[in-house]
Amino acid sequence: MSQYRRSYLPGGSWFFTVNLRSRKSDLLCRHIDILRHQVARVKSRRPFIINAWVVLPEHMHCIWTLPENDTDYSGRWREIKKGFTHALGSAGLADTIWQRRFWEHCLRDEEDLRRHKDYVYINPVKHGWAKRVQDWPWSSFHRDVAAGLYPLDWGGEMADIRAGERE
Repeated sequence: MSQYRRSYLPGGSWFFTVNLRSRKSDLLCRHIDILRHQVARVKSRRPFIINAWVVLPEHMHCIWTLPENDTDYSGRWREIKKGFTHALGSAGLADTIWQRRFWEHCLRDEEDLRRHKDYVYINPVKHGWAKRVQDWPWSSFHRDVAAGLYPLDWGGEMADIRAGERE
């Protein structure tokens, strides 16, 4: 059995990708209120900052910053996943709903944070779920627009995004 090693940096900022086992599922969007409740529940007991988050039907991307001297993002994810599964009435079936692991990347600096935040927000357009970033409802993009961090029309149309990928 291979050993899986994660990087831990106290108070660090992290980019995550968390997937459902079935890439054809829509559980995350269909049960967005349950997911939001579980995130809020875990966040209230084990604080972290949500720098960015987008929820797609079968996976999500987010960026968190942990408190100083805290490295336990894995425990937070475990609680969110278990709580979501339990709230669906599928207690004990987490392995049938979620992929066992998640992908994480420790953000190195402000530029790395900016690039990953842009990636989080463009993801619904990239996957064809929305034509414009502003059209996807399950994203902290709207919070960042309200705070003046992004213009509402950021990201352009899908054609603009695909053209940028070819450059």
